[in-house]
Amino acid sequence: MQAEVNGKIIELSEAGWLNNLDEWSPELAEVIAKNEKIPELTQEHWDIINLAREYFHDNGTVCEPRQFSKLMKKKYGKDRSDQKYIYSLFPTGLIKCANKVAGLPRPKGCS
Repeated sequence: MQAEVNGKIIELSEAGWLNNLDEWSPELAEVIAKNEKIPELTQEHWDIINLAREYFHDNGTVCEPRQFSKLMKKKYGKDRSDQKYIYSLFPTGLIKCANKVAGLPRPKGCS
């Protein structure tokens, strides 16, 4: 699978995960989001994407959903921290969708 961003072809896995994490960009995130049936990335989407990327940068691994909810609650409050909220923005959740849009590696056991 491939994505075209600003005239450049970027290789994605068959399931749409970024092969080379260094190629991620906000523009690529928009393309991947559309592939995931998210028509537009709002500020709420970007808050999740940026927090997921920040966690990965600081810890070298993707954040598991329960821990991510705690981080969201601490930073954005209770209304924006539960899994229902995350699923409302990313149809297949944090692991399968938000991390993919954020250009993070596919977690073990995730399709």
